[in-house]
Amino acid sequence: MSQKFIKSQNKNTFTTAYGKYYATAVYDNHFIETEQLAEFIQTQASVKKSDIKAVLDELGSAMKHFFELGQKIKLDGIGIFKVGFSSIGVTNLEDCGANTITTRRVLFQPETERVVVGQQKLANGSVKLKYVNAITLLKDVIFEETHDNAMNVEPEESAGSGDSGGTTGGNTGGNTGENTGGNTGGNTGGDEEIPGEGGNG
Repeated sequence: MSQKFIKSQNKNTFTTAYGKYYATAVYDNHFIETEQLAEFIQTQASVKKSDIKAVLDELGSAMKHFFELGQKIKLDGIGIFKVGFSSIGVTNLEDCGANTITTRRVLFQPETERVVVGQQKLANGSVKLKYVNAITLLKDVIFEETHDNAMNVEPEESAGSGDSGGTTGGNTGGNTGENTGGNTGGNTGGDEEIPGEGGNG
């Protein structure tokens, strides 16, 4: 299985990306709902589907409970969820309060893990590792072009953004300055030197 995409041309004459082609995410017409999720988890664990579904049905209520307590929620292998909001700016300090808070949202910071993508042997015998910080949920996703007209083009990202269908909740705190610090769908990388390794290799 794979994440499908189509080739889409940017037709906005006011951007430098005008005329360029981009891969744009497309999705199936239906959602994977709790029933199907529970059915799949049952095949991966020694727990009955009915029990899994009962837990999933309660997950939303449990998350809401901890959000109301001002807590962040970390789900292993998934990421961190927390409350974000926008606020109306006011001139006087005493006028800034809960009544100035407007839009509420859930911010999501996906879990990432370091993945080594190569190495370079240095003159001093040490090895420099090259790595990327990959989103755990996405690191094994395969991408495949489709020509299926029954699939829906992702509406949130415009062609030419360079990132189609990525997680966009990373830095969305409005006037509160809220910032999840999350990875927004891409991978960030770098080098790390490991002294003494590879000296005899």
